[in-house]
Amino acid sequence: MIMHKIKNSLGQSHQYIEKFVKEGDTVIDATCGNGSDTLFLAGLVGKTGKVFSFDIQEKAIEKTTKKLSNANLIDRVVIIKDGHENMDIYINKDVKAVMFNLGYLPRGDHNISTKSHTTICAVRKAMNFLVTGGIITIVIYCGGDSGFEEKEKVLDFLKDIDQKHFIVMKTDFINQSNWPPILICIEKL
Repeated sequence: MIMHKIKNSLGQSHQYIEKFVKEGDTVIDATCGNGSDTLFLAGLVGKTGKVFSFDIQEKAIEKTTKKLSNANLIDRVVIIKDGHENMDIYINKDVKAVMFNLGYLPRGDHNISTKSHTTICAVRKAMNFLVTGGIITIVIYCGGDSGFEEKEKVLDFLKDIDQKHFIVMKTDFINQSNWPPILICIEKL
């Protein structure tokens, strides 16, 4: 098996997050899904940090809770069954990083997915919480039966972010079929 040095969009998001997050930081997983990003973040923030993890689906909450419990990292995480657009109800402190994975729960109901209006609202709020030198990563899944409208609206929103305050980068794969995910990184200046 050949190991690729260029990671997929999700792998790249982890590589960027690792450059920013340190022990003791507060971070957000805006879409906990199966719990992989929440687990990853819990490992980075250490015993003195905190992860706030959001999802609207009970199935996602259960999977994430189980994954964290099995790894003995549940005490570093606050799991919230609510939409990421409501993060300001639960968080009142600065954060170092926010991770978004758009689309639907892997192996879940394709009718339940992130939507452009709530995602854009959540990204705006995340930008307000972000400390100078912090990062937001957004992996946009848009293939098959969902996500095309969300992708276009989110990308349009991101184009208008003030470059004096944020760097916004888009990375995509141009020679892969079936709509490979797109990575967005937003760094606060």
